[in-house]
Amino acid sequence: MFIHLDVYYYIFILMVHMKSCCSWSVNNFLMTGPKAYLIYSSSVAAGAQSGIEECKYQFAWDRWNCPERALQLSTHSGLRSANRETAFVHAISSAGVMYTLTRNCSLGDFDNCGCDDTRNGQRGGQGWLWGGCSDNVGFGEAISKQFVDALETGQDARAAMNLHNNEAGRKAVKGTMQRTCKCHGVSGSCTTQTCWLQLPEFREVGNYLKEKYHRAIKVDLLRGAGNSAASRGAIAETFSSISRKELVHLEDSPDYCVENRTLGLPGTEGRECLKKGKNLSKWEKRSCKRLCSDCGLAVEERRAETVSSCNCKFHWCCAVKCEQCRKTVTKYYCVKRAKRVKNDSASRRRSLRLKKNH
Repeated sequence: MFIHLDVYYYIFILMVHMKSCCSWSVNNFLMTGPKAYLIYSSSVAAGAQSGIEECKYQFAWDRWNCPERALQLSTHSGLRSANRETAFVHAISSAGVMYTLTRNCSLGDFDNCGCDDTRNGQRGGQGWLWGGCSDNVGFGEAISKQFVDALETGQDARAAMNLHNNEAGRKAVKGTMQRTCKCHGVSGSCTTQTCWLQLPEFREVGNYLKEKYHRAIKVDLLRGAGNSAASRGAIAETFSSISRKELVHLEDSPDYCVENRTLGLPGTEGRECLKKGKNLSKWEKRSCKRLCSDCGLAVEERRAETVSSCNCKFHWCCAVKCEQCRKTVTKYYCVKRAKRVKNDSASRRRSLRLKKNH
C-alpha cells in the first residue's frame, strides 16, 4: 500500500519522541524499548494513513478539504492553527492509529495480543452473556495513546487541546463498537445469546467524528494562557470540565473561500463540485453552491470524453476481449465570474449618437 511521505515524517517524529522522553509499560506487554516501537510502527503508519484518507473523504466537498499541510500533527511542526479543522485532524489520526492496532491485534499480528475475553461468561443483559472474541480495544487504546500523545511535549493551551482531541478520537472508536451475537438453543431457538464487540467499518468512525466536528466546542483560553503554573492549572481545569467525547478548538476558522498564501490556503477557485449524479447526499448536491456561489464564484460546466473497456467477453482459451467505449461526462468547476457586459441596446444607442455627432 502506498504510504504518504507525511506519514513517514509522522512515524519518525513519534519514534524520536518515544525514545527520548517516554518510558512506558502496558498490562501483558513485556517488551520495551526500540524493538517494541518497531513491532508496532507499521500498524501506526497504516493507521495514520487511514486517518488521512478518511479526512480527505469526509471533507472532499467542503471548502476546507484536508489539504497536505494539515497532516502534520506536532504543535511545533507547522500545524499551528487551533481551529475546528485542526481538532478533526488530531481526532481522526488518533482514531486511525487505535483502530488499526486493535484490528491487527485481533488478527493475530502481535504475539503478545489477542481477543479480549476478560468478560466472557459474565451476564451482559437480559438473555445474553459475554463470549466469543471481542476486538481488543483496550490494547489498541493503550498503545496508540503512547505513540500519538508523545507528539505533544508542551503544556500550553494548544497542547492541551491536541491531547483532548486525540482522546476524543480514541473515544470515537470505542463509541462505535458494534455488538454481535450468536443464538444458542434447541432446534435453532434463541434461548440464550453469546455476544462480543467488533470494530465497525472505519467509515463509521469518520462519520461519527464529522458530526462531532460540526458541534465542536470553542474554548476561550488562547489569550494569556501560557506555561506558568497558574496558567497550566487553569487550562487543566477548563479542559477537564468538557466531555472527552467532544472536539474542542481555540480559534475560529479562517475564510476558506479565498486564497491565503500566509496560511497556505488555496481557496475554492478551480475546485470541482457536484450537481447531478446517482446516490448523491444533500451535502454533495449543494457543493456547487457552497464552494462556488457562496464564495463569489461562478459554476462552469465542462464536458470531456472518456474511453474505457466495456462489453468484455471470455474467449476459449484463454483471453478476455473488450470493446472500447466512449462516454461524454460533464463536470462542474468553480471559476471567477466574468465581468459584466453592458446592455447591448444601450451600447447600440451610444454608437448611434457617436455616428450622428460625426
